[in-house]
Amino acid sequence: MEARVSEPKLILVFSGKRKSGKDYVTDLIQNRLGSDVCGVLRLSGPLKQQYAQVTRTRARAHTHTHTHTHTHTHTHTYVTLVLVVLQEHGLDLDQLMGSGLYKEQYRADMILWGEIRRQQDPGFFCRLATRGVQQPVWVVSDARRLSDLQWFWSEFPRQTQSVRVQSSDETRQQRGWSFSAGVDDAESECGLDSRVEFDWIITNETNAPSLEEQLRPILKLAEEAVSLTAMDQ
Repeated sequence: MEARVSEPKLILVFSGKRKSGKDYVTDLIQNRLGSDVCGVLRLSGPLKQQYAQVTRTRARAHTHTHTHTHTHTHTHTYVTLVLVVLQEHGLDLDQLMGSGLYKEQYRADMILWGEIRRQQDPGFFCRLATRGVQQPVWVVSDARRLSDLQWFWSEFPRQTQSVRVQSSDETRQQRGWSFSAGVDDAESECGLDSRVEFDWIITNETNAPSLEEQLRPILKLAEEAVSLTAMDQ
């Protein structure tokens, strides 16, 4: 793992279904604490960057790949699998990082490509996302698999707290969600539906207690972590 100025004092690993409001909640926490002490880490960021890079590389190397089919098949299994999965297209990384329709067009491909990469190295995207982060409080906005949580539990057992954001299907539909086969029934959406006892559960519904009230103990925990950082300096 790349060296850091200091270890994080607190890591809040968030998970939740699409349109549950994970990003809204994690951005709310960062706005409250300040970006100088709280960094939002998106595991999907490195995935999208790597996915875009590989697809662009494939377009440039298309002819070369066909010329050396047998060599690539036997010595570069990962690259071969990726080339089978991905279609040849140019990508706009800024739009891919957003939340609009552009990302949805490529979501299924990204999920499949990400699964291939994780099978080789379960902590690959976690390491990329945490590289160079220096704030004392980390907010991981989009854990999707048990392996994501296990990586943080293994690397930072004292600092890691798991948080689940939940909303009903009806509420998610009002926010623009609709079921998509191959996405909503994949591990990326269902991998943390069971087998995990979350430290915190946030219910993001109009008839639930306010987010301010639900987040109060988490913010207190983060503020205590920040104060410990000040004492260490």
